[in-house]
Amino acid sequence: MTAWADRPPIVAAMLNPALIAAILASTADGYRKESGQTLPWPLSFIVVPLVLHRGTRQALPSSTRTHLATWTSKHPLLRAGFPPRAQGLVQPVKEGLRFGLAHGVLSLEGDGLQGKIRRPRGFQMPEELADILRRASFVGRWLAKIDNTATVFAVFGVTP
Repeated sequence: MTAWADRPPIVAAMLNPALIAAILASTADGYRKESGQTLPWPLSFIVVPLVLHRGTRQALPSSTRTHLATWTSKHPLLRAGFPPRAQGLVQPVKEGLRFGLAHGVLSLEGDGLQGKIRRPRGFQMPEELADILRRASFVGRWLAKIDNTATVFAVFGVTP
């Protein structure tokens, strides 16, 4: 991974380990609310490219009743662009996981992630950040409806 001083400012901001940890915590929280279980940690590599890419985030369904395979079939361009996006985000996701675990935002319970979302008092969240975290929680609830993690990877055309 490129040193922080050598990263372009927009890359440093959008691929910030703290932001990725917050995305994963929000997703894990949504997953637990829907299923009562922890988020399988490999799904971290699916969630981040889904919610950080604005076009994909905006195209996500409004209801968890929409099946993942149905959604991807209706958005072939987003699905086609997903594998290279996911591959490009492997290292930032790993950094975000390490950061979240080291700072107590994420914890491992068995084979899954548990999220602990903490917001400082008086913190006014920028609208785009609020949207990212809101959609991350949605994705957690949405993915909780799929029994097999391998199915999610197959639908997006990536391997764990």
